[in-house]
Amino acid sequence: MNKPEIHPQAVVAASAKLAAGVKIGAYAIVGDEAELGEGCVVHPHASVGGPAKYGRNNVFYSFCAVGGDPQDYTFRGERTELAVGDGNIFREYVTVNRGTVKGGGVTRIGDENFFLAYSHVGHDDQIGNQTLFVNGATLAGHVAVEDFATIGSFSVVHQFCRVGRYSYVGACTVIVQDVPPFSRVVTERETKSYGVNTIGLERKGFSKERLQALDGAFRLLSRSKMNTTQALAEMRSKLAGSEDVEELIRFIETAKRGIVK
Repeated sequence: MNKPEIHPQAVVAASAKLAAGVKIGAYAIVGDEAELGEGCVVHPHASVGGPAKYGRNNVFYSFCAVGGDPQDYTFRGERTELAVGDGNIFREYVTVNRGTVKGGGVTRIGDENFFLAYSHVGHDDQIGNQTLFVNGATLAGHVAVEDFATIGSFSVVHQFCRVGRYSYVGACTVIVQDVPPFSRVVTERETKSYGVNTIGLERKGFSKERLQALDGAFRLLSRSKMNTTQALAEMRSKLAGSEDVEELIRFIETAKRGIVK
C-alpha cells in the first residue's frame, strides 16, 4: 500500500487520519479529526477540517476551506461533523461547513459532486450525488439538493428549501421555495442599453462631436422603431463620417449572440 505523501511544509493534526495514497501539498492544513480516504489530494494552501470523514479520491484545490465551523449565531463549539462520500471535487475558495446540533449535527455530501470556485455549502445541508455547483452558487443552512441537480452561478438557495433531482437552477436566481425535480427554474431578467457611456468617454477625451455622433447612432439602434438591420443602414447614411460609428457598426455586424439593446 502506498503511504501518504505529505509535503514537509504542510500542517497535519496529530488526530487526523490519512489513508493510503493520500497527497498533501505545501502549506495545506488537515485539521483535528479529519479522516481522508484513499487517493484524496489536498492541493497547496487548501484547508480540510474536522471532525469529518472524507471518502476516496476527493480533490481539494488551493484555498478551499472544507469542514469548517458552521456559520450560525447559536453555534457554541459543540461537536458537529461533515460526512463526504467519494470522488468529489472542491475547487478554489469553495467553503463547506459542518452541521449544527439543532440541525442534526451533520452536513452530508454524497459522491462525484463538482463544486466550482467560490461555491458554498452551509451547515446541515444534505447534498446527493453528481450535482454541479457553478461558480458562486450558495446554499444557506438546512438545504437539500438531490442527485444530478445543477445550481447555476451566483444563485442562492434559502434555508430549508429542497432542490429536486435532475433540476436546473439558472444563473443569478434566488430560490425561496422548493424546486421540483426535472424542472428548469431561472429568475427573469432583462438587460437593457441606456445609450452612450457619456461620462466615461468624456473622461477619456472624446470631443463633443464624437459624442453627438455616437448618441445619434444609439438613438437609431435602441430608441427608434427600426430593427437592427434598418438602424445600421440609417447609420451608414447619416453618420458615415464618424470612425466611432463605423466601429460600432462593424461590432454589431460580427456579433454571434446578438447585442444588448
